Amino acid sequence: MMTALRGATTVENDTPDEIRMRTLELYDRLMEANTLEPERIISVVFSVTEDIQSAYPGMFLRLERGLTETALMHFNEMKVTGSLQKCIRIMIHYEGKTPKAMVYLHGATILRPDLKG
Repeated sequence: MMTALRGATTVENDTPDEIRMRTLELYDRLMEANTLEPERIISVVFSVTEDIQSAYPGMFLRLERGLTETALMHFNEMKVTGSLQKCIRIMIHYEGKTPKAMVYLHGATILRPDLKG
């Protein structure tokens, strides 16, 4: 069985350090909330708004969380008038059944106010 988990966060500034900090925070919270085992992650998909250009979020999962054998992919989010800016979204495809706790942090809580994390 495969499960998909979603989450999102925002950055205040488009800097590699802030993208790193917020990406790792989001990933760690998703892992903890769902008691995931890193070796059972099939793939991770990121989408970012067009105003995030200084670093790939997935780079920090490879470097600091050891996801060197996991497929990681990045996309730009659709441009929609009035949509949330400086947003990093993540979808983790996971082998196994999990509670599916989604995590939305910082400015991204407006996307899913029912899931404030």
